[in-house]
Amino acid sequence: MESSHSVVSELEGTLLKNPKPFAYFMLVAFEASGLIRFAILLLLWPIIALLDVLGYRNGSLKLMIFVATAGLHKSEIESVARAVLPKFYMDDVSMDAWRAFGSCERRIVVTRMPRVMVERFAKDHLRADEVIGTEIIVNRFGYATGLIQETDVDRSVSNNVANLFVVGRPQLGLGRPVISTSPTFLSLCEEQVHAPVPSNHNGHNQRLHVQPLPVIFHDGRLVKLPTPATALVILLWIPFGIILAVIRIFVGFLLPLWAIPYVSRIFNIRFIVKGKPPAPATTGNPGVLFVCTHRTLMDPVVLSYVLGRSIPAVTYSISRLSEILSPIPTFRLTRIRDVDAEMIKKELSNGDLVVYPEGTTCREPFLLRFSALFAELTDDIVPVAMNYRVGFFHATTARGWKGLDPIFFFMNPRPVYEVTFLNQLEVEATCSSGKSPYDVANYVQRILAATLGFECTNFTRKDKYRVLAGNDGTVSYLSFLDQVKKVVTTIKPFFH
Repeated sequence: MESSHSVVSELEGTLLKNPKPFAYFMLVAFEASGLIRFAILLLLWPIIALLDVLGYRNGSLKLMIFVATAGLHKSEIESVARAVLPKFYMDDVSMDAWRAFGSCERRIVVTRMPRVMVERFAKDHLRADEVIGTEIIVNRFGYATGLIQETDVDRSVSNNVANLFVVGRPQLGLGRPVISTSPTFLSLCEEQVHAPVPSNHNGHNQRLHVQPLPVIFHDGRLVKLPTPATALVILLWIPFGIILAVIRIFVGFLLPLWAIPYVSRIFNIRFIVKGKPPAPATTGNPGVLFVCTHRTLMDPVVLSYVLGRSIPAVTYSISRLSEILSPIPTFRLTRIRDVDAEMIKKELSNGDLVVYPEGTTCREPFLLRFSALFAELTDDIVPVAMNYRVGFFHATTARGWKGLDPIFFFMNPRPVYEVTFLNQLEVEATCSSGKSPYDVANYVQRILAATLGFECTNFTRKDKYRVLAGNDGTVSYLSFLDQVKKVVTTIKPFFH
């Protein structure tokens, strides 16, 4: 490898502001295994912190790796690294360090964490060319032993960097000051910059990438990075959260839709409504098509709550349990265009209807590409911008069982839903004026994104599921046994 304009940067404490990797191992423990492993790792945190203080950094690292990964299949660790960790890494990126790192042509990231936990994020979002980290030992059946190949992590990292630069030396090294007796990769670099990287550091080529690639797709149930304090609060809250969720759902079944927004305040649920919704459909006033952004499975139910009446929803990837529990009628899309068009037309003839042109949920501040089908079927279109805020648990999943989405939503201490009704589209903005369905769909996407402060993208449902779940998101009907297996896989965080 040529050494000109090359940079080698440490991840922890340099590219990431937080020098402690403990919270990322907590994420692996929770998302790949469950609450028991999560709690055990938290209980061991005082020992891990003490080992760090006493200078036994290799010992504390190996203890974290063992507890977080032992017995997990390698594919489960890779899944968490692909779908869950990038969002939390990105939230902690130091832009000063990134500017120095991104200004070089060849970029190498070094980390004390297992390479499998970092490589996807570093290459896809930090645009790294190589990632050097510890290597987890995997048995012949594909399960992690919890052990790593390296004895002295710092020395091993330094040797691997040296092997990459057989001719010449890396021009720039970014890292924390040396605190161990072992040689570090910084000694191999022509220029050494210690973290925190100064904001006025002069990069080698300011015309190169000025921003890391954003994280658009994200999975996992935890909202906050599970630092020791946050993880303890989550563990203590879960029993109360489950009870609270059951009570909230039960009360929701008993009360009429119009009463929910008023009673919800008692249970610490807040609905924020902006704009003026259209009048209900009547004989002389046909139904409208509510075209909404899709944030969680609760979107159509919340829309019916704030309107005070039941609005049927067109869905695709909804579980049978969610269909049974839903207080509003739901209709499954087949993804066969002509069949779906006829079904939507039929339901519109009966009154109001809600559709989600993105075809799936997206947590981050981005809107996926809108399907143009809705624009072909009616000119009575009311865009609705929906968004939500939760404190502990996400109410969506791509890898788990969607039937638990409402439960996780109601487990949050104070969930907030924002519903903004935009004006019904003028005739000039619909297909009746000669516009193509794609132009109408793109226009609706733009005004909804502007309302929420989001960005429009050209990504689709298939793109999301390829990133998060390793499939194209096709929904197939499962046998009863397969459904049981899916449930067990999803709720194993509570007993694994």
